[in-house]
Amino acid sequence: MKKRIISLFFCIIVLLPALAGCHGAREQNSFVIPDEFDTSRNYEITFWAKNDTNMAQVETYEKAMEEFHALYPNITVTMRPFTDYGKLYNEVITNISTQTTPNVCITYPDHIATYLTGENTVVPLDDLMADKAYGLGGSEVKFDAPTVEEIIPQFLAEGIIGGQQYALPYMRSTEACYINKTYVEKLGYTVPDVLTWDFIWEVSAAAAEKAEDGTYLVNGQKVMIPFIYKSTDNMMIQMLRQKNAGYSTDAGEILIFNDTTEEILLDVADAVSKGAFSTFKISSYPANFLNAGQCVFAIDSTAGATWMGSGAPLMDISEEAVVEFETVVRMIPQYDPDNPVMISQGPSVCIFNKEDPQEILASWLFVQYLLTDDIQISYAQTEGYVPVTSKALENPVYQDYLSRKGEEHPKKFYYETKIEATELLLDNIENTFVTPVFNGSTSLRNAAGQLIEDVTKSVRRKKTIDDAYFETLYADTTSLYRLDQHSESSAEQADLGPLPTTAVVLLSSLAGAWVLIILYVCIQKINAKKLSGIS
Repeated sequence: MKKRIISLFFCIIVLLPALAGCHGAREQNSFVIPDEFDTSRNYEITFWAKNDTNMAQVETYEKAMEEFHALYPNITVTMRPFTDYGKLYNEVITNISTQTTPNVCITYPDHIATYLTGENTVVPLDDLMADKAYGLGGSEVKFDAPTVEEIIPQFLAEGIIGGQQYALPYMRSTEACYINKTYVEKLGYTVPDVLTWDFIWEVSAAAAEKAEDGTYLVNGQKVMIPFIYKSTDNMMIQMLRQKNAGYSTDAGEILIFNDTTEEILLDVADAVSKGAFSTFKISSYPANFLNAGQCVFAIDSTAGATWMGSGAPLMDISEEAVVEFETVVRMIPQYDPDNPVMISQGPSVCIFNKEDPQEILASWLFVQYLLTDDIQISYAQTEGYVPVTSKALENPVYQDYLSRKGEEHPKKFYYETKIEATELLLDNIENTFVTPVFNGSTSLRNAAGQLIEDVTKSVRRKKTIDDAYFETLYADTTSLYRLDQHSESSAEQADLGPLPTTAVVLLSSLAGAWVLIILYVCIQKINAKKLSGIS
């Protein structure tokens, strides 16, 4: 008896390292890929995507669904459009709890990291991608899908979370600075090839100067916001990255509240105090002010290029409000122009887990179709997006599109600013970066932008920006976005849910072993006392 209990005890001790290895980020069970796709059954696939007022993008999605259905008549894809990614994200979170998630979703890796805190929510794609029959470029796929080697490596890596591929890139963009060159030169400056933050702040301050009648000298209007940033979260993230300052670790440790952050916010405060800077959330779309001659520097996504400039194909202001000026496109301002750094962003595609493996396989086939040359090129031509495969980038159709920059077209198909924004990313893929993805990375991203938004509002309200202000700002931001819940050690951060069943069984066995040992010891002592009494 004694030998058996001791043996059991040591066996469990030996298993403890394996037990510890089982408990990390919550595992998403991969399904078994069917040997053959069952074409005798019909499948209804729901596709959630973000669509805005650019109907050309909607038409591309509809084209993809129709052409895919022609290849697979037994698969019907139904799209549900959303006006922005925030609403789409919130709807997915709600539907996870009711197990009514879509089959396929256009999303962001930050969002997927949160989805993964649920059990078996998102399908890991590694095995699907490598499957010889139905994987990327597989033998049984009915169309010319790209191989994994043909997806741009930097873009593909963005979908890796916790060592597994949970998303494929759909389109990629970065941010660009759209400039009213006419006003810059009127102020006595020349637009450099690479903008610096010092240049932006200086010219913006000059553009904020007014005449005695209260109008602005540069445009003669009563409205001028020299510098407007659309995404202040990207603004802060990129400025920190350019300065090699802390933002977060891959494990989710929060590093954003540092001295460099404070320096950046003080520069923002100074610009706001001069009337030189504002944000989208405070003022409105940068494009509206730029096109009305009320802005000099408008920073927005390259995907928004068709809205920028006095000749833009898409506008939200009346024709009478548009002011003629020369538009130029540059990368975002840099601290070190010799080593430029910019963010890589853009929608990715994920698949939600379902009970039926055949349904998942049908969804996977549709995801692959979104990466075919025709769909990639068609969607990229709607904005300043870049296709995610080398196959599409090298396609003669796409190369011809790029070569016709500025060419006259009834729908401004070759709008110069749009293609220049595309070329900006194509020329700087090696200079792009992505932020760490973890459960809580969406909150941290929102917090990064909120710091700039709050400082901007505070200066406009005549508040004093000092050490006490920053102490309160950081505490309030931490509380608002619950960042204290994501600042533990990397080991604690990796613990995203209950222990797997195997770990629970092992722990139960260990507890049972200890109970047996204690009982054995007690019995031995009782027996010893009995023997002592007899003697």
